Amino acid sequence: MSTAPENATAGFLVWRLSMKWRVAVDRAVAPLGMTHAQYSLMASLYGMSLPQTPTGTHPNQRRLADHTGLEPLYVSKLARALEASGLIARTRDPDDPRAILLSLTEQGHDVTKRAIKAVQELLDQLLEPLGGQDSARASRFTRELLTLLDAPLDPAPLDLTTKNEKEQS
Repeated sequence: MSTAPENATAGFLVWRLSMKWRVAVDRAVAPLGMTHAQYSLMASLYGMSLPQTPTGTHPNQRRLADHTGLEPLYVSKLARALEASGLIARTRDPDDPRAILLSLTEQGHDVTKRAIKAVQELLDQLLEPLGGQDSARASRFTRELLTLLDAPLDPAPLDLTTKNEKEQS
C-alpha cells in the first residue's frame, strides 16, 4: 500500500515513483559496482550501439546526454569514471575533433548485460500490478509516460521582487 496521500498531485506521484525507481535500480546494480546514473549511461550506450538501431555505431557524449536526459557535463564526468574502471572507451570523433565517441569495452558489455537483466526483473515487479510488461495497461502507461516526456517544460522565471519594491517602481 502506498504511503502517498490520496490527494497527492500528479507531480508529487511522479517524483515519488522516480525516487522509488532510482533507489531500487541503485540497489540492484550496486553489486556490479554501478550507480543508477552509470547504469542509465551504460544501458543507453548498449542500446544505441546495437546494429539495428538508427545510430548503430558509437554515439558521442552529446547524443548520449540527449538520449538519457542527463546533463552533458555529468555524462562527461560519468564517462571518465567508467573509462577509468575499464567499462567504456572514449575516443575522439574523426569527423568532429571536439566530440568524444563512447563505446563499451568487452568488460563493460558483460557488466551492462548483467545489469540490464537485473533492472528488467525490477521492471517486471514494478509493472506487475498493471498486468506485467506485456499487458495492455502497461503499454498504455508507457504511452502516457512518452506523452509527458514530450510535453515542453520551460518554467517561467520567478519574479523575486517584493511587493514594496514593485510599489516603489
